[in-house]
Amino acid sequence: MTFIVILAILIAVVLILVGLYNRLVSLRVRSENAWSDIDVQLKRRADLVPNLVNTVKGYAAHESATLDRVTQARTRAVAVQSAGPAERAAAEGELTNALRGLTVAVEAYPQLQASGGFRDLQQQLATIEDAVQNARRYYNAVVRDFNTAISTVPSNFFAGPMGYHELEFFQAEAADRELPKVSF
Repeated sequence: MTFIVILAILIAVVLILVGLYNRLVSLRVRSENAWSDIDVQLKRRADLVPNLVNTVKGYAAHESATLDRVTQARTRAVAVQSAGPAERAAAEGELTNALRGLTVAVEAYPQLQASGGFRDLQQQLATIEDAVQNARRYYNAVVRDFNTAISTVPSNFFAGPMGYHELEFFQAEAADRELPKVSF
């Protein structure tokens, strides 16, 4: 009888450990998938930027400083594609600010705003920005769940030895929240 009770307790402990392990693996996979979603949207945006810059160049040749800022920010964003969330967020925030500056500068050119090609590119950019925002939100929610799971009892006893550690959130820098300043 004692043997059956001990065996039942061992089986229960093993099932609990298997459940904890499976939950952590599931959350890790979801976080990797969510990060991949962010990566896809940021690559789409980076691919769209040269078309946007070239379209604006035709109308606003003397806005070269603004166009150069956008091009440089895109180059930096592409260069850190394999970096972690913090470095990637900083580079993408710089690109976002440069694109905002470009959008503000373009308002001075009614012919450009009336251009169908430019409007299409602007709409695509707005759609991609929404997709990036949604992907960031989802990623951060999954990271929150994962970090909570590895920090709470009883999984916190097993997460460290199994090689799990907290993930970084994809956070906007303070400068990303500021409105661009453009003067003519």
